[in-house]
Amino acid sequence: MPDNGVADGAERRRSAPLRAFGGLVGGMNAAGTCWIVVLMVLINIEAIGRSAFNTPIIGVIEMIEISIVGIVFLQLADSLRRGVLTRSDGLFNQVMARNPAAGHVMGIVTSALGAGFMGLVLTGSVPFFVDAWQQNYYIGVEGMFTAPVWPIALIIVVAITVTMIQFLIDLADHLRPLIGRG
Repeated sequence: MPDNGVADGAERRRSAPLRAFGGLVGGMNAAGTCWIVVLMVLINIEAIGRSAFNTPIIGVIEMIEISIVGIVFLQLADSLRRGVLTRSDGLFNQVMARNPAAGHVMGIVTSALGAGFMGLVLTGSVPFFVDAWQQNYYIGVEGMFTAPVWPIALIIVVAITVTMIQFLIDLADHLRPLIGRG
């Protein structure tokens, strides 16, 4: 995490639940990275099979389409946790350097908005997951290749929940110095 005045390293190491949560977030990121490697191997095997032997692997395009969504969501919370989620923090860093209290207020507002947004996404994702599970949604062409959609919908629900929790942890990290516990 960047040096923005937020209690991160020492404070998080003391708390077993935060340590376990960090392990979960890191594990999700690692799973997404491994998934990328598997997709790269699959793409190369498919390209070689298509070019050299005129026998493409059926369903690779569909697997890639649905996998990208899962990978992005698996890695979202870790990006937020490490402070590398796409954002413009030039103003935030300047405010933190000149007026840490105002910077922490900005951090609280952005973390609260992020958690709220994840909550909204979650309210739309849970019904989609339930529908995908109950109605057996699939991607692909019947008779050639099909894959169920519910596993990716479940990954989205879990990852959004974890990202929302990470936003709340960040909110607490910004709140702590303002109430005298930093």
